[in-house]
Amino acid sequence: MVQETQKMVTKEEPENSSTNNVGGEEYEAEEGEIVAGNSDDAEALKAMAPPPPMHPLEHAWTFWYDNPSAKQKQAAWGSSMRPIYTFSTVEDFWSVYNNIHHPSKLVVGADFYCFKNKIEPKWEDPVCANGGKWTANFSRSKSDTPWLYTLLAMIGEQFDYGDEICGAVVNVRIRQEKISVWTKNAANEAAQLSIGKQWKEFLDYNDSIGFIFHEEAKRLDRAAKNRYTV
Repeated sequence: MVQETQKMVTKEEPENSSTNNVGGEEYEAEEGEIVAGNSDDAEALKAMAPPPPMHPLEHAWTFWYDNPSAKQKQAAWGSSMRPIYTFSTVEDFWSVYNNIHHPSKLVVGADFYCFKNKIEPKWEDPVCANGGKWTANFSRSKSDTPWLYTLLAMIGEQFDYGDEICGAVVNVRIRQEKISVWTKNAANEAAQLSIGKQWKEFLDYNDSIGFIFHEEAKRLDRAAKNRYTV
């Protein structure tokens, strides 16, 4: 069967047409026309095809990595943090996610973040300064799937109070891995409780999770208490 071909230039001068044999019959190709059947021509047609459409996300997001070996050499907290990649489409997210280490493969002491672009994962960032975080704990090497579900819920705008979300972090430690979701306005109790409840549902997480204010974490460190619990 002869594949229908696409005319690249309309016929203007019949005398410049050439004869080709297609399917056992002579066929006159017009000037500039690409005749199917030649592999090079087929590749040329394929190269001219428009790229598949991308699926944009509502926000751009940035992956950050805090290397534990670099932490030991830095005086100020957060100075060893580095942005890795910023993505703004579904396709870019999967391209990055499928080519980076998941939490179970990260070294002990590593912190891996995914935050809305232009928000730094630091208490001092103006967007985070008055916020707080929900934290869920997992056994070692058991946070890969919850981490993925957390990322998908954030970038897919699954939270009712999505504007409150700053980002998330997974902390890899010797005995456990922790995932935290950072939010903007810790004093907005209704928003924080909604986020906490929805997050547990997305993860199918049955244990209690607590919410700590960043301001109290800075001031009290490990002595800071949960202000909300779901």
